Amino acid sequence: MTDKALLRPGDPALALGLLTRLPVPVGDAARGARAAWAWPLAGAVLGGGAALIGWAALMAGLPAPVAALLALGALVMLCGALHEDGLADTADGIWGGRTRERRLEIMRDSRTGSYGVIALALTLGLRAVALSFLFEAGPGVAAAALVASAMLSRAAMAGAMAVLPQARETGLAQAQGRPPVATVLLGAGLAAAGAVLLHGASGLLAAGAAALAVLAVARLARVKIGGQSGDVLGAAQQMAEIAALLCLMP
Repeated sequence: MTDKALLRPGDPALALGLLTRLPVPVGDAARGARAAWAWPLAGAVLGGGAALIGWAALMAGLPAPVAALLALGALVMLCGALHEDGLADTADGIWGGRTRERRLEIMRDSRTGSYGVIALALTLGLRAVALSFLFEAGPGVAAAALVASAMLSRAAMAGAMAVLPQARETGLAQAQGRPPVATVLLGAGLAAAGAVLLHGASGLLAAGAAALAVLAVARLARVKIGGQSGDVLGAAQQMAEIAALLCLMP
């Protein structure tokens, strides 16, 4: 029987096991998307780890742009490029196919096409530039932005998962199920609270920008493929993170 409790002590571990490559022991995996309230907590761990790498680079005397690239690389590696892969597949499918069936077929293909490469180049570039400005403002400023944007984008991803139907009958997103409204609201509240604590009013602006970015991705996915998949959720996370980082730039 599926566990319908709103909160479980093992949910943060489930979130880390799903969204990162960290060797975390996972308990009741049947909780699925009901553990999505803890996804922002996993984001905080990811953002904090990336910030630590950037801080170490600055302390070693490296310039801010290099620290930004190292932090970005750490962020990508800590999550196994999970969301970047989803973004690339979504870009290839949505712009590479003429029908819903063909778009979904392209998204299943492990190869990356021109649209995916372009999407990755543009988004990685935007993140690198934003982080460069943030690290120039100071390691504390960059760390706060990395944590806040990682939390907000994981909460927004859960929101997209809740409002969109499944685009296909198999895959990671389908296996996780759809999070209940209370779960999504709890995660969004945690992420927004974290952003406000770290950035004040700018944190609220970043939260709104992340939400708008995810709504745009959700609308596009609904029109083009009829709903969401794991790839679409990855694209939503990337767009939300970029929107939040741009809002938090000094």
